[in-house]
Amino acid sequence: METLWLQAPHRRWNPLRREWVLVSPHRTQRPWQGQMETPAVPAPVTYDPTCYLCPGNMRANGEHTPQYESTYVFQNDFAALKQDAPQAQFDLGDGLLRAETERGICRVLCFDPRHDLTLATMEVEKIRNVVDMWTAQAEELGARPEIQYVQIFENRGAMMGASNPHPHGQVWATEHIPNEPLTELAAQKEYFAKSQKPLLATYLSTELEEDERVVASNETWAVVVPFWAVWPFETLLLPRRSVASFEDLSPEERDGLADILHTLAAGYNRVFDTPFPYSMGFHPAPSDGEPHPEWTLHAHFYPPLLRSATVRKFMVGFELLGSPQRDITPESAAATLRAVMQTS
Repeated sequence: METLWLQAPHRRWNPLRREWVLVSPHRTQRPWQGQMETPAVPAPVTYDPTCYLCPGNMRANGEHTPQYESTYVFQNDFAALKQDAPQAQFDLGDGLLRAETERGICRVLCFDPRHDLTLATMEVEKIRNVVDMWTAQAEELGARPEIQYVQIFENRGAMMGASNPHPHGQVWATEHIPNEPLTELAAQKEYFAKSQKPLLATYLSTELEEDERVVASNETWAVVVPFWAVWPFETLLLPRRSVASFEDLSPEERDGLADILHTLAAGYNRVFDTPFPYSMGFHPAPSDGEPHPEWTLHAHFYPPLLRSATVRKFMVGFELLGSPQRDITPESAAATLRAVMQTS
């Protein structure tokens, strides 16, 4: 890119959300006297007798977590959705006051029995077990006629709302397609109707050719800092072969996914020499019974850290009232991430 774009305020188009992102590179020089976070500290023990996700311990509902040896899935004891919620609708004011029942299933997926591990420190073979469990959950829940979307995600670190440091993620299966994938669905359908090509597959091809924002890759997957990234070290994980869902992945692609997840998570930890917090989630195609040739399975990683282990990005002010905004350019963030990924 021209130097002008790397130094001057400008905006970038996000085709996946069909919205603009403001980039303000000069703001990295501003002094900081705001909130300072406490650096994350790795879990110190392999087993914590007070952790309800460690094998054999009692959970809040009185049930005991079994002595599991690999991945383990159970129904969330405090689920945001319920399967048996009574059907109801509410509509007043010419559609301005609307509400309706949303049913679904929420599960917790423990990555490993060890309390002190994360995707950054787990063996790749064990991460492959997690990939297989994600696939099994997506296949099982997505096959249910009442489910239209299966959202797999992980909140890593207390800064991103994780209530327990034990390595785990969640699976929420919903009766309707949630807002974020619904927005992406509209954009990908529009692009496919015009070009007869999947949007994200075309985008990845462009990024691989330009090679400016690619931070890690293997034979089956690639990680890029998206051209339209909002979070400082945001990344987008994409398969080299455009597949719509977990169930479409070959054994080799599952191997590659486990490998690149480890590379990415471990690389993040080296940016500021601290366990890197993030929210990450996969967006597969909707499980609504319709074909989705426009869709490419992908994962978003949204880490909040900006300048150090103690200074984070806040989504406030203009971001809430105007449009998304970032300080460091995606190219600068990609250069930093590429350097730490290459030291693995």
